[in-house]
Amino acid sequence: MKISLTPRRCAAVLAALAAALTSCALTAPNANAQSVEPEKAIALPEGFADDLAPNAVQDQRVRQYLYAKRIVAVSEEGVKNPEKLLQPVLGQTATSIMGDENAACVMSGGGHILLDFGCEIHGSFRVEARDLKPSKNSVGKTVRLRIRFGESVDEANADVGEKGAVNEHSTRDQIITVPWLGAVECGESAFRFVRIDVVDDDAKIIFDSARAIFIYRDLPRLGQFKCSDERLNQVWDVCARTILLTMQQFVFEGAKRDRLVWYGDFTPQTMTALRVYGDSKVLRDTLGYYARETWPLPKWMNGMPNYSLWWLITIGDLYRHTGDPELVKEQWDYVKGLVDQLLPYIDENGKAGFPTPFLDWPTNDKPDALNAGTHAMFALGFDRVAEMAKVVGDKETEELALKTAAKVRTYKPSNVGNKQAAALLALADIQKDGESNVDVVAKDGPQGFSTFYGYYMLEALSKGGKNQVALDVARDYWGAMIERGATTFWEDFDLKWLENAGRIDEATPEGMESLHGDRGAYCYVGLRHSLCHGWASGPAAWISANVMGVTPLEPGFKKVQVKPFLGDLEWFEGSVPTPYGQIKIRCDKQADGSIKTKIDAPKGIEVIEVK
Repeated sequence: MKISLTPRRCAAVLAALAAALTSCALTAPNANAQSVEPEKAIALPEGFADDLAPNAVQDQRVRQYLYAKRIVAVSEEGVKNPEKLLQPVLGQTATSIMGDENAACVMSGGGHILLDFGCEIHGSFRVEARDLKPSKNSVGKTVRLRIRFGESVDEANADVGEKGAVNEHSTRDQIITVPWLGAVECGESAFRFVRIDVVDDDAKIIFDSARAIFIYRDLPRLGQFKCSDERLNQVWDVCARTILLTMQQFVFEGAKRDRLVWYGDFTPQTMTALRVYGDSKVLRDTLGYYARETWPLPKWMNGMPNYSLWWLITIGDLYRHTGDPELVKEQWDYVKGLVDQLLPYIDENGKAGFPTPFLDWPTNDKPDALNAGTHAMFALGFDRVAEMAKVVGDKETEELALKTAAKVRTYKPSNVGNKQAAALLALADIQKDGESNVDVVAKDGPQGFSTFYGYYMLEALSKGGKNQVALDVARDYWGAMIERGATTFWEDFDLKWLENAGRIDEATPEGMESLHGDRGAYCYVGLRHSLCHGWASGPAAWISANVMGVTPLEPGFKKVQVKPFLGDLEWFEGSVPTPYGQIKIRCDKQADGSIKTKIDAPKGIEVIEVK
């Protein structure tokens, strides 16, 4: 899954995108939705506007300075007072104390420090020098520092090329030149750990500070969840954290890597973002402006036909949640063009597919599973087209979509015992005689799960009446990452990886294998593996819809079903964002085994409670 973008081409795409954004605007469906005006020139200070405003684009993210929470490791020599880097400072060097080596961290040649910021973040790193002694090789009064970012301790300690460590999409290993009484920033990337080395043996630096800069969209958690199981609470929280870190200029696949928009990955990302942060500008921009500007028809999204199907499904899901007809109207010409492009890939027997299908990496060498899952996606995609056609009053396309979806469902491929294919077939209501799709997904619990298609597997289990199995999987599969130090969820994960493996928040002990550096497959081998991937956040969306049990029966949550599931939980409480405000729900298991449910829904929402 790679595309080639030269700097010139990137600039051209961004320029075209900026022009499109400044000439268009979306309308929020209701007062509770996030602003969805495109990024545009902002008001600049008097005296600057005439010269700069035409080229000014607003960064809708915020920046926060962070100090490290602990020192993971420090060299035996070359470091003095490392604990000073954990203490807040004024953020501006005072010349009166610049030479005081007892009041600051001091590093000299050969010294290194490894800092832990407490959890994974997205952002940059800033070094400020009070004083320094330059090397004989320095250019001016400067010191060279080597900065290594890591999502794990092992990554922060690794050289490029070691166990798959790379400088791709973001630079995780670099040398910066810090000036006397000055500061330097480097990044952006996703990281938890930062290692600092003094490059030249004859150099010395007295730090004023070494801080992370947390860069993120300031979106409130409108969706919340707490229950009697602390592990499930952690899973929800880590899902919410993971998706927020990928919501940058657009919704990236991963915060460290790839830092690109991949539309196949976008469905679980969208579902989690909607269930936790509600309707937001960045979702709409990514699904709308960015998609049309970068992949105009007849191109497939990301050059992959399955990803165009996922885009179609996702834009339909966004409409289901927002109920905003303008969203559909804006996309409708593109949707109709995509429908025309998809129809030739359905034969007279209803069999649908592409010459080179793709679901996720663990199924990429299983052609029968790829074909079965892709076939199911056609049914799901044309379902969404029919729903959206009704919104714009396009009867002809609505009838075509309904007939096409029905035709596709007449062909019933085998799930071939593959959980990814079985999940999609179950969600598309396609069942072949034999072992049921849901039973295939449920077999051996989390064995064979992937973080990407895990969302669809959880949804399929719930659709098949196996909510407790899904609840156990969420604890055991995503919870296993948390047990080994994860504060965000990973590009992929297999329970087998835990055997003889250490943790990600400490150096791998001798005689054990690195959970980050010695695991992975396909394009995510070793330390290249992303430990903050938005597609892995699906359990939060699943919990909201199937544990809290809140699902829209009409677009925009005008009418909702509330069917809570406690299973082996004693209680839960939470909220679900809607265009009308938050639906709040609390469930408690009583002494006699009955369930007491309290629902608080905003005006304008009809609630259908299912006991």
